[in-house]
Amino acid sequence: MPLLCAWPEVLTGSTPPGRNHYRLRLMEQLNRIEIRGNVGAVRLQVVGNSRVAKISVATNYVYKGRDGEPVIETTWHYVSAWEGKNMPDLTSIHKGDKVHVLGRLRSQRYTAADGTERTAYDVLASKLNVIESDEFLQYEF
Repeated sequence: MPLLCAWPEVLTGSTPPGRNHYRLRLMEQLNRIEIRGNVGAVRLQVVGNSRVAKISVATNYVYKGRDGEPVIETTWHYVSAWEGKNMPDLTSIHKGDKVHVLGRLRSQRYTAADGTERTAYDVLASKLNVIESDEFLQYEF
């Protein structure tokens, strides 16, 4: 867990009068996610003068079960990709396409219709590539 401090001497190295001099080392924080998978659905929206694509991407994790048979665990990720630099034409992304997404994880809290507090996680894409390959994803054990 990162240590947060509001004292300016931590950042500047100067010590205010009457305070012991503590020098804290702050760890750089990192929020980065990389996903390569198959597009499930694409929804284009216009927000102001920009377009955003809301994309669901499926990734698979394969392992051997207790009986020795392969088990495929599918996880769905929700990606928001704003048009601009490092983005393809958003209208060229279709269901079934293979994509490679770089971005950061973002959480949003909301109140559901039944009154319960919920948290949704999505990926805010900073770079998205459509993989132009006819190869199927292969799994090794």
